[in-house]
Amino acid sequence: MAKSPTHHIPWGALGPWLALLGACIFFATQSDRFLTGDNLSLILQQVMVVGVIAIGQTLIILTAGIDLSCGMVMALGGIIMSKFATELGLPVPVAILCGVGVTTLFGLVNGLLVTRIKLPPFIVTLGTLNIAFAITQLYSSSQTITDLPAGLTGLGTTFAVGGAAVAWGAVLMLVLYALAWFVLRETAAGRHIYAVGNNAEATRLVGIPTQRVLLGVYVAAGALYGIASLLSVARTGVGDPNAGQTENLDAITAVVLGGTSLFGGRGVVLGSLIGVLIVGVFRNGLTLMGVSSIYQVLVTGVLVILAVAADQLSRRGAR
Repeated sequence: MAKSPTHHIPWGALGPWLALLGACIFFATQSDRFLTGDNLSLILQQVMVVGVIAIGQTLIILTAGIDLSCGMVMALGGIIMSKFATELGLPVPVAILCGVGVTTLFGLVNGLLVTRIKLPPFIVTLGTLNIAFAITQLYSSSQTITDLPAGLTGLGTTFAVGGAAVAWGAVLMLVLYALAWFVLRETAAGRHIYAVGNNAEATRLVGIPTQRVLLGVYVAAGALYGIASLLSVARTGVGDPNAGQTENLDAITAVVLGGTSLFGGRGVVLGSLIGVLIVGVFRNGLTLMGVSSIYQVLVTGVLVILAVAADQLSRRGAR
């Protein structure tokens, strides 16, 4: 069985927190607007979609897998919800369930291909990325879906906290992180996920159904992408067939920045939340400084390479 996951964080528990604090201090010195309540709540709204995707990505990376399809599957879920509610006239809850059902089905397909046919997760999810993208474009005719019912965009509405407008979707993201943290830390299923990531063969030999654990992880991730679909629709107010183009890499970046090892078995899901916030703070801060968006992409790339390098060094040090 795996040791307590808190002993296996590559940078130590404080690394991601210190990086986030350092970024906040730097941007606070560069812009008077950075530390305002409105701006901080805006950062939360900007990261809530990637934040929920990153929970699913964390589960998969903890098992030493990876999911490249998450952004496109999320976009497909958003299109399904939007078209079912507007064109088919389905009640909003039913349309949402259909969208989440489709993303969960993609998770099931990914999981079955990885567990039953033993295909590498990288190849499987690269394939389903393209399939999800094609279905999204074909079903939507590459057209944005507008005039959505209020129920679909409700999570994009805000409420006041100390003068700042906080989106209900950001609250949902935080609740999901708390739930994922509890499951991974306090339940047998969570410990099994860490064990599979540490050593799948040894885990199988002690009687844990590793294939079932893996399949469950991919299905759960698919369901989370469906929730992210709803948040994306709620935040933008439209069903956008071109959503999800960068969310897969953003989610992987956030998970790695948060201290979860790409080699599996090590990491804490709350670290992924910090990683998401680090990416969000950098993009927001650079925007306030007037830095071109292409440099924001450059900085994100540098951050993820540094995070993976730190993970590698910590693994060598642990041997």
